[in-house]
Amino acid sequence: MNQSDTSQKPRVVIAGAGLAGCLLARLLGREGFEVLVVERREDPRTERLAGGRSINLAISARGIDALRAAGLEDELMKHAIPMTGRMIHSGSDNETFQSYSADSKKAINSVSRSELNLLLLDGADECDTVTFRFGQACTGVDPLAGSIGFRDSEGCETVEKADVIVGADGAYSAVRSALQRTPRFSFSQDFLDHGYKELSIPPAEKGPHAPWAIDPKALHIWPHGGSMMIALPNLDGSFTCTLFWPYEGFHSFESVKTDEVRRFFDEHYPDASELMPDLEDQYERNPVGPLGTMRCRPWNRNGVVLIGDSAHAIVPFYGQGANASFEDAKRLAEGLIADPDNPIDAIESYYVDRVDHGNAIADLALANFIEMRDHTGKTWFKWKKRLEHALHTTLGDRFLPLYEMVSFSTIPYDDARKRARWQWRLLLSFTGFGLITTSFIMLIVFIMLQER
Repeated sequence: MNQSDTSQKPRVVIAGAGLAGCLLARLLGREGFEVLVVERREDPRTERLAGGRSINLAISARGIDALRAAGLEDELMKHAIPMTGRMIHSGSDNETFQSYSADSKKAINSVSRSELNLLLLDGADECDTVTFRFGQACTGVDPLAGSIGFRDSEGCETVEKADVIVGADGAYSAVRSALQRTPRFSFSQDFLDHGYKELSIPPAEKGPHAPWAIDPKALHIWPHGGSMMIALPNLDGSFTCTLFWPYEGFHSFESVKTDEVRRFFDEHYPDASELMPDLEDQYERNPVGPLGTMRCRPWNRNGVVLIGDSAHAIVPFYGQGANASFEDAKRLAEGLIADPDNPIDAIESYYVDRVDHGNAIADLALANFIEMRDHTGKTWFKWKKRLEHALHTTLGDRFLPLYEMVSFSTIPYDDARKRARWQWRLLLSFTGFGLITTSFIMLIVFIMLQER
């Protein structure tokens, strides 16, 4: 670990001790930067439980790459369960496995958000030049003065001066709110008509997958055309389940009351219902959370900069929220480390490099919601995925499916999206809508007509 002289390095204050903030602190602390991390919550390590949202994370190539740079990859994998594909549940006994890649060894990793946050907190705290302060909320930022204010639970206020001030304080960022009051700062937020509610499947005492009740090597999806449930495995044998339902209408949180939820699950999620003995209690107790996309530009003002959800909060349907945030932290750290004498230039370079990719993954996550809930159970979709895998197996890196590029590579998001479009156009052009392509299209049309 390089704990070099801090005198020639900019002082960094990070608002937020979540995933992105802690990773950035670790990356900079290992290079000898003086870093202060301030968090409005109390220290979660007192009870070894990190607060905040608890939807499991799907850590893939981008996140692993950033954690590797921080020397935490091996520790991460101790807490991870690899998932090599989706298991689609379309009835009480009807399951279909869809591999994520033509390479059956490639997997995304189910990780507890709390466990990963604790790992990153401990990792950053190992650095001699990193300091944490908990129980202090951000009260404002002055980009021109290079200052940020905080207030503790007793009302005592402090102001910190820094060369670099980082907003890593989540989707409802106080740092971003301060930047919104500066000229020519654009911000938008768009919420889905769907929300989410967390449930769980307890460990099993017996069965082919014990201590898991169902296959732990897959991300499980119960698609219902407008609504769905997913389940990700945990190391203790349980599954974290998440309902993604509309707030109103049929198959919604409004229409399904607690006293009706068992009957409703028996009808629409029968194989899950039999695995959830306390379904009614969970449904009543756990709140419904919103699902939204937040965008802004620029992500920086002088020495103030945003990373992760503070800059680009996205819906969770591509499993890339944490991965994108980790990429932000790694890219910003690389810029500051490479040019410590010019932090403002490093921050601007980071923003210019990342903003289009942040918008791209926001769009891709929204599109993947439709794919997961409406298409994964369709026969034509299964054939499309088989074709993609066959082309990738035959052509190698000359044809990379979009999911492959997003989840199993570090190709920038917008580049991956553009390449995916270009590949299909080129494929159709080369075949001239020849026999193979025409037959495939006709097959899809026939299957879609059959399924109507």
